[in-house]
Amino acid sequence: MTVTLTDTAPPSTTELLTGVILGPAFRREHGFWQRLISTEPFRRPAGGTPEERLDLAYDRLRILNLSLDSGARLAADPRALAALHAWLGPVDPALTTVAGIHYNLFLGSLLDHDCAGRRDLSDYLSMRRIGTFLCTEVAHGNNAAAMETTATYDRERDGFVLHTPNPGAQKFMPNTSPAGGAKSGLVAARLVADGSDHGVRLFLVPLTDDREALPGVRVRRLPARMGSPVDHCLTSFDRLFVARDALLGPAEEGAAPGEFRTGPGDRRRRFLTSIGRVTPGRISMSACAAGSARATLAVAVRYGGHRMISGSRGAPPVPVNAHRTHHGPLASAMATVFAMSLLYRRAQERWEACTDEEARTDAVRLVDVAKAWITWRARDVIVESRERCGAQALLENNGMTELVTGVEGAITAEGDNIALYAKAAADMLFAAEPGGDGAPDRAPRPGDLADTRFLGRLLASVQDTWFARARARALRAPDADTLGRWNAAAGPALRGVEAYAYRQAAEAYAEARATLPEGTARDRLGELERLFALEWVSRNSGDLLAAGHLSAAQVDALPEAVEDLVTAVAAHAPELADSFALPEELLADWPIAGPGYADAYDDPRGPWNTGRADAR
Repeated sequence: MTVTLTDTAPPSTTELLTGVILGPAFRREHGFWQRLISTEPFRRPAGGTPEERLDLAYDRLRILNLSLDSGARLAADPRALAALHAWLGPVDPALTTVAGIHYNLFLGSLLDHDCAGRRDLSDYLSMRRIGTFLCTEVAHGNNAAAMETTATYDRERDGFVLHTPNPGAQKFMPNTSPAGGAKSGLVAARLVADGSDHGVRLFLVPLTDDREALPGVRVRRLPARMGSPVDHCLTSFDRLFVARDALLGPAEEGAAPGEFRTGPGDRRRRFLTSIGRVTPGRISMSACAAGSARATLAVAVRYGGHRMISGSRGAPPVPVNAHRTHHGPLASAMATVFAMSLLYRRAQERWEACTDEEARTDAVRLVDVAKAWITWRARDVIVESRERCGAQALLENNGMTELVTGVEGAITAEGDNIALYAKAAADMLFAAEPGGDGAPDRAPRPGDLADTRFLGRLLASVQDTWFARARARALRAPDADTLGRWNAAAGPALRGVEAYAYRQAAEAYAEARATLPEGTARDRLGELERLFALEWVSRNSGDLLAAGHLSAAQVDALPEAVEDLVTAVAAHAPELADSFALPEELLADWPIAGPGYADAYDDPRGPWNTGRADAR
């Protein structure tokens, strides 16, 4: 018997960098979604009205559901939910929105509150009914202290009466129309029993059949929003009765008929538990924004490689990417996109790993900051990529315009970015002294701009500087003026949070580089890492010079160091874009991603096709 040994080829540079972006288990975590968006139902359609595109989004949602082995398993897996958003986001933002609401906010919340499996979920798993989530109110956002929709316990009928008392209490922007089929929702309402306020809780409420709102429910479509067409609505309740089991919560709250009691715990904690799905939702928003930024950047890099322009003084034409004015911004965007992808995974892993309350608080803060920072940077990258593709990218068939407007939704969804930064700033402002969060003293020490450890210390010092300024301003304000103290500190404190995000992304870069073997992939990632850090250091070089962390000679050397790294990154931009692992089917649906993009404008009746091209 002869045994033949076959050597396994080592992973390529592209494969290693794909593992950096998507994680070492990227085939298992992302392969299903890559294959799904490559199939015909998810290919980019030609044109269509907003209503037709909305119908398509719900049709695709049902196809997606049929493709799953278990909708409940997807809803229970935050990593799978994030992967869904990363891959569906560039394909169909409307589908991504309704899928995230159904699987994460709706179905995930039901699973989280029903560990015993006592609730029948078959209608939602089969999508006989689509799920939605009604929390935000017109006048109150997600401010639980001010929320006005009520659910009053009716002792005689042993259930709850949902009611909207005024225009400001209408639920704002849920996808509650009959579009796509019958819908049910989880409604956040203030639970009132025997005249006592028991805080805001979630109630499972049937909202529509496949034609209209059910009795007691009023649904009105909002004006069209910018970006993807989703059936955002105003929704109100006119003394709608729901049974006791509509309330999501512990089984001990289900006392005997005619009785009602709530479990222990303060009202705010119960509300935060009710909306616990917001945290994986923010991770998903980060993944969606990073995925959309990767797609637009990959298209811009490809287009710049085959869009030819005239050379100077009679020289042969060259790709537009040959010019520093074109490839420079894309090289910077490449460093940012890797940072975004690494930061969202770092935040996700920290959140999954935390085991105690203090660690969870820190992990949730990182998730919140990462969501804001990533979605803001995604907007920068998407807009830059669109501009580098010129007028072609303004056309809907080239795929970018929907993502330019779509990222605005991610900036506001699952918590407005400024609000997330403000909460993090308030938490961090007096949480530690300069050099805090367990870091060593960051007194000025000499270093080399090529040394990423030195760059890491500089990034930490930028964070310290802004929080020190914020603390100093807050302490100068009168103690009795709480709002005045916050307003005095808010500006520099938010800059401190931004610096914290950059620092966390830089640390994620360093950890990822350390996992790579010596070789080309590690070199490429190191170039991206240094470009990312140096551009941020350059923006803060004045403060670093004043504090003695940088010398005048180093400040003078920064522009040259950045330019050298831009050149290095731009030289490998096509290979770096390939590491995004975008399916060719996806790219084929965006004409400017291919060298034959002009063929999309071919005219069968044009003279070049009718034999009269050479006519005089």
